[in-house]
Amino acid sequence: MFETETDVLAWYEEQPRALTPEFVNNFPWHEVRAHALAPAFAPVLIYMRDVEAFTDIYYEELRRTPTGKSPVIKKFMDRWSVEEFQHAELLNRFLNEAGIPTSKRWLEEARAKIPFNYTFENRLYPIITNCFGKHFSAVHMAWGAVNEMTTLQGYRRLWQLAKHPVLEKLLRAISQEESAHTKFYWNIARLKLERSGFTRKLARTVISRFWTPVGQGTKPKREANYLIATLFKGADGVDFFDRNVNHKLEQLPGFTGLKSITQRIARIAL
Repeated sequence: MFETETDVLAWYEEQPRALTPEFVNNFPWHEVRAHALAPAFAPVLIYMRDVEAFTDIYYEELRRTPTGKSPVIKKFMDRWSVEEFQHAELLNRFLNEAGIPTSKRWLEEARAKIPFNYTFENRLYPIITNCFGKHFSAVHMAWGAVNEMTTLQGYRRLWQLAKHPVLEKLLRAISQEESAHTKFYWNIARLKLERSGFTRKLARTVISRFWTPVGQGTKPKREANYLIATLFKGADGVDFFDRNVNHKLEQLPGFTGLKSITQRIARIAL
């Protein structure tokens, strides 16, 4: 159990990259088309690619708040942003190797589709959060933990459902890095939440009332719903999400008994 935020950062910096140059260079890209990929998973991969690529947008949001000014969090996010963008690039390459061509300007085109209301709200966001000062950092970290856990479990569900061995190999490597991101967010959130009853109440209130699936906002709600309905469809999918995401959230101080995350997924997936 980590005792300080510096301890968490030190652990994270010791974690080796899964997506090393050697891994990427030796990856069996030539085998991708030897295995069928159901068309239903193409929109899921595109959504995941875009959300990973929008990391710089989320980072810029945090940099305008006390959270982003924390030396520990800033150092984490400097590496996190590089890793997340590489995930996007590798997912984009997989799409092309699978016979799903993408534009050479795919990132520019994806960014151009971000709704105006998200861009507008993004400007107001720091003004609101800064009113709470450092108390809101716990909200950022708990929210980030939920999103990283959701991303990680989304990848797991995708490789289980797609049954594409080359995609599974890629997603397992990406997930190794996502798992380290999750552990960082979750432990920083735990340490911050332990310090103040007000912080715990604030974080629980904000997440229970305002959390939306990862990527929704920069991506349209209908696309987020499609991903959730595809990956977590039915009682088994919702139970998988509850066990691997919501249950872990409930272990944070102040979140015991909070089921709103699973309930939002269930409204889409059932």
